[in-house]
Amino acid sequence: MKVTEHLAAAKGKTLISIEVLPPQKGKTIDDLLKVIEPLMEFKPPFIDVTYHREEIIYKKRADGLIEEIPLRKRPGTVGICAAIKGRFNVDTVPHLVCGGFTPEETEDALFTLYYLGINNLLLLQGDSDKNPKTAVKTNAHKYASDLVAQVAEMNKGKFLHEETENEMKTNFCIGVAAYPEKHFEAPNLNTDLKWLKHKIDAGADYIVTQMFFDNKKYFDFVEKCKAAGINIPIIPGIKPIAQKKQLYSLPKIFHIDIPETLADVVEKCKDDKEVKRAGIEWAIQQSKELKAAGVPCLHYYTMSRSEATIEIAKAVF
Repeated sequence: MKVTEHLAAAKGKTLISIEVLPPQKGKTIDDLLKVIEPLMEFKPPFIDVTYHREEIIYKKRADGLIEEIPLRKRPGTVGICAAIKGRFNVDTVPHLVCGGFTPEETEDALFTLYYLGINNLLLLQGDSDKNPKTAVKTNAHKYASDLVAQVAEMNKGKFLHEETENEMKTNFCIGVAAYPEKHFEAPNLNTDLKWLKHKIDAGADYIVTQMFFDNKKYFDFVEKCKAAGINIPIIPGIKPIAQKKQLYSLPKIFHIDIPETLADVVEKCKDDKEVKRAGIEWAIQQSKELKAAGVPCLHYYTMSRSEATIEIAKAVF
């Protein structure tokens, strides 16, 4: 089923979904499946699997020169989606990014997903490549809206370099990301909403938000979306704080605010064990308030660890 079909079938009941990371290169999938297994108690109708673009490593060659090698440290998103789907009989949502792929390579990946029976996607611009030698492919998509438009065309049977519509049409449900506190590249929230609306107009079916710790920012964002003519489901993303250093790393990496009340509690914790407890309690209260407000789904960023999400889900669902 499509994500939007799961949301519609819930008839106003708040669902739960989770997001996991592919194992690092050289690790097996077994540990990831063990993380997911206890979370199946809460019947998530779909599970997201992230995609990580290549990083550059430097190796010394036999001739003494340094060679730059693009390397994906967490490969296998498509295969992992297929394995999770087969193991747990649950729909999976692979993430696809613009960076590092031509439209032709993207089309090939989409056909693979279609043949596997995976019909949900989360389409992202993805992290930028800071290496000028590999950053730009001649005709690579630059923005997520371009990626959305390509998938929407495939859903109509329009494939690259073919002049007529094909009998076969894909049937992808298209998700996109949004930022209640605005994308860090946007000069202001209204400009960011304009670009979000552009993704919706290109063919997106639902939205998943960046993590946030202040529910008011999510509620205000939803109202602003409605005012901008954005009327598709907006799924809030939740991540509990687990370490004191995250008070500073999360705002730096994800460009989000930590509420003063939460920051004060975390600062007073004597160790990360206490921080983890405080983070879980905050996420539980966040989740209960969002659920009471009738959000369509609560999406938990697990970082491929299950303990905190299990405790939160037991308290909320």
